[in-house]
Amino acid sequence: MLSAVEEAAESTKLWCGAAAAMAWLGGWRGRRAAAGGLAALTVAQLVSNGLCKQLADRPRPPKEWFPHDEVDDRPDSSSFPSGHTAAAVAFTAAVTPAWPAAGAACALPAAMVAFERVQSGAHYPSDVVTGAAIGLAAAWLTRRAPRLLLCRRLA
Repeated sequence: MLSAVEEAAESTKLWCGAAAAMAWLGGWRGRRAAAGGLAALTVAQLVSNGLCKQLADRPRPPKEWFPHDEVDDRPDSSSFPSGHTAAAVAFTAAVTPAWPAAGAACALPAAMVAFERVQSGAHYPSDVVTGAAIGLAAAWLTRRAPRLLLCRRLA
């Protein structure tokens, strides 16, 4: 089950599919939630994968710690932070204020992605916690950015 969630979350397919469903089925609220989720996801990916992984260059957990074959399929990039978790949390946290029911529906797969990243041997728990923090910050920033920019223009 966890491998299926991880596979769906690969390259943000799960979140893009959720955004498409929200936009199609949710009317104005669905389109707003989808746009906010995708914006936050993009910011989280840029920060986690584009910046932090380049600076940290942390090795993945040792293969010997994991008694399964999934550990052989993990990426070669830096372990810190978890970009999958950052994207999942960013999308979910950004969708929730616009459409709470959709955010609640996204919460379980987002938690499963975070858990799977540690269970599969791709990340240390601290990588996942940091990815979640990046996701929350990205959701907050994308929700507040228009107001912050408007306030600066008026001042």
